[in-house]
Amino acid sequence: MSADIDSIDRTIIDLLRNDGRMSVRALAEQAHISRANAYARLGRLRNSGVITGFSATVDPEKCGRGLAAYVSVRIDQHSWEKFRDYLRDIPEVDHAALVSGDVDLLLLVRVADAEALRIFVLERLQRIPEVRSTQTMFILDEPCSGEWG
Repeated sequence: MSADIDSIDRTIIDLLRNDGRMSVRALAEQAHISRANAYARLGRLRNSGVITGFSATVDPEKCGRGLAAYVSVRIDQHSWEKFRDYLRDIPEVDHAALVSGDVDLLLLVRVADAEALRIFVLERLQRIPEVRSTQTMFILDEPCSGEWG
């Protein structure tokens, strides 16, 4: 079920995506609405599940995970649920998506260096029984830190 979102709600969402710590006062000022309206809208967006939480954006390099790669994975047919359980315990996986096409999953992996990536792919990921094959693509640059536009 989709929530009814108007242009002011979209403005609030965009502002909070850029700065999740923004005060309601600043949010109201930048969205050109009253503080009471900002509080009400923010509460409605949270209660309806449009806004599910707030998080910190971190610099992976400063956290010791400066090497990023996409790893495409083919898994045994009908093993998605079991493989998903493995993923929950792998801290190197920043994002995982079940995808259509020639591969089954696309993983965004962040590690310290090439040696750590080799260990992750060859000694951890490929040893999972459900994994049939992998392909690794190094990320050379992330021009907008994950925000494209």
